[in-house]
Amino acid sequence: MQQHHPSTTIPIPAAEPAGSGRWIQSTFDELGQPLRDTTFVVVDLETTGGAPGGSAITEIGAVKVRGGEVLGEFQTLVDPGIGIPPFITVLTGITDAMVAAAPPIAEVLPAFLEFAYGSVLVAHNAPFDLSHLKAACEAHDQVWPGFRKVDTAVLARRALSRDEVRNCKLATLAAFFRSATTPVHRALADARATVDVLHGLLERLGNLGIQTLEELETFTTQVSEAQRRKRHLAVGVPSAPGVYLFRDATDRPLYVGTSKDLRSRVRQYFHSSEQRSRMAEMINAAERIEAIVCAHSLEAEVRELRLIAAHKPPYNRRSKHPERRLWLRLTTDAYPRLSVVRQARDDGTAYLGPFSSRRSAEAAATAVYEVLPLRQCGGVLSTRRTSPACALYEIRKCEAPCEHRVSVEAYGRHAEAFREAVQGDPSPLVERLLARIDALSDRQRYEDAATARNRLAALLRACIRSQRTKAISSVPELVAARADGQGGWEISVVRHGRLAAAGVAARGVPPLPVVDQLVASAETVVRDPASDGVHLEEIERVLAWVERPETRLVKVDTIWASPARGAGRWADLLTRIEAGRQGADPFDDRRRLRPESRPARAPRPTASVVPDLSRVSATPTPVPGAAAERSNLSSHGTREPESSPYGPGGAAPQSDRGVPAASAAGTAAAGPAGDAELHPRVGGATTRP
Repeated sequence: MQQHHPSTTIPIPAAEPAGSGRWIQSTFDELGQPLRDTTFVVVDLETTGGAPGGSAITEIGAVKVRGGEVLGEFQTLVDPGIGIPPFITVLTGITDAMVAAAPPIAEVLPAFLEFAYGSVLVAHNAPFDLSHLKAACEAHDQVWPGFRKVDTAVLARRALSRDEVRNCKLATLAAFFRSATTPVHRALADARATVDVLHGLLERLGNLGIQTLEELETFTTQVSEAQRRKRHLAVGVPSAPGVYLFRDATDRPLYVGTSKDLRSRVRQYFHSSEQRSRMAEMINAAERIEAIVCAHSLEAEVRELRLIAAHKPPYNRRSKHPERRLWLRLTTDAYPRLSVVRQARDDGTAYLGPFSSRRSAEAAATAVYEVLPLRQCGGVLSTRRTSPACALYEIRKCEAPCEHRVSVEAYGRHAEAFREAVQGDPSPLVERLLARIDALSDRQRYEDAATARNRLAALLRACIRSQRTKAISSVPELVAARADGQGGWEISVVRHGRLAAAGVAARGVPPLPVVDQLVASAETVVRDPASDGVHLEEIERVLAWVERPETRLVKVDTIWASPARGAGRWADLLTRIEAGRQGADPFDDRRRLRPESRPARAPRPTASVVPDLSRVSATPTPVPGAAAERSNLSSHGTREPESSPYGPGGAAPQSDRGVPAASAAGTAAAGPAGDAELHPRVGGATTRP
């Protein structure tokens, strides 16, 4: 038996308006999880400092409770791998000697995650503790479970008045609720004190009618009256992947979103406070919700993009104007130049892009100008008449084709180098840009090195994106499938990079007949290079779905290939550059816990002691991500760089002839001509009970 799940539109009728006198009876699913049956794991950490990244965990303590009964405790010291600052030792009593024999965080994390599995995490000032745990998981390739969380500090601010407690520190709250344990800045003791505080707060909130976990989350997040009044709009939304639309009284779409579970996602708008003011305004204007059930998550994502582009809902910000993307075009005259255009045509010339903004397009063009002497003036130059050269010729940034100082053939080689970088191997340009960055860094011109690095990133990003999207856009038809986790298969038919059909072969249903049915009924897609920029986000979503390791190719009409020496070889360098831009912080050593007492401020100097700044030599200021951005001077005055302009990982990779270490995701060996790469095969802690 064949089974196909087409997309289904389910209009959710507007419920009776407030004040109509009619009531809607809640279902058992809407009653929520009782607090007495909820398992809480109260966790506390001790660290070497403040924000994660600049500090490390030294101790983890946790207590598991349910219904007021302690089920177990978890406690361990952790070797942070770095020295513990003296003021932290004074605060916590944890010394370097105490953690010397302790297990590292990589060994502790699995045990803690197993201890806390399936529970609700509770912490006092939860963002601090949870951010350290999440950062540790990310650093050691551990998957962070989707824990629900409760912050006792936030609960206390909502439940207690200023007349009762002077502040919401853990020690103050423990004394107020007469905790049996006094917080002493040790993980397990503080966790035990937090348990008593949690129970005291829940007892206080029980008098306010808060009996379920959902009501507790609603209480802490301050749901507005408009959200409470519009909760009936979520009644009837199915638990399935798809797209939801909030519509106003005139049936105009206000907001379009997507989710793997429509019912759960839509209810979040009414059960938890939406911090974005625009969303609160949207909910106040909404009159009904329309749900579109999709076969799987990829179809939901694609439908969301298409609906946003078609309706341009006022409360969506992203993906509303795909037609505004820009390209760098190499003109076709005798002396070509780069121009920023809004459409890529099939006119035989080279296009680089698309770019999301003119700023990024100009940054990529400037990177090209740094290594190729293409002219930057406008208009068409005559091969017969000359015109005066500009200042770029004087500073050796242009070869003055306007004065015929370079032949058409010699200038054409520069244009051909750009065309090869866009359509094939950008290595010659990238290597020269890397050499320029190194030269600027060696001369301590860190700001210029960082600017050149950012321009290189813009160029690489555009080259990689262009070649990846063109590769799949050239495939007339591709059928891919992925296991749905329930014994069935999620199936997608892709034509020229766009999703043409989607369906599911349920468990026990032969998938190949379903594939044939989907192919026969799929949308007809005609390739238009000019539309690739408009559909860029859709093509990238399809690529991300197809390139996952668990996806299998069922059928491909032709070879899906990218250039063997293409821009994908530099994907690892681009990742490191972007990581360096986001992670580098010249004030990293200041992001630590500060001592409780500060020295007195020095008196303001008088005019007589102000130095003559005109006689002080200027020192360049390092910039995040540039080479030697945080350097030390040794006793002999030599500079010892501690970072690289290419981000974490050091020097630039050797190319070609020393190929970059990693290529773009999904490239493997060889095509029929030997010059293409096929895309991926799809086919010690203690626990006391």
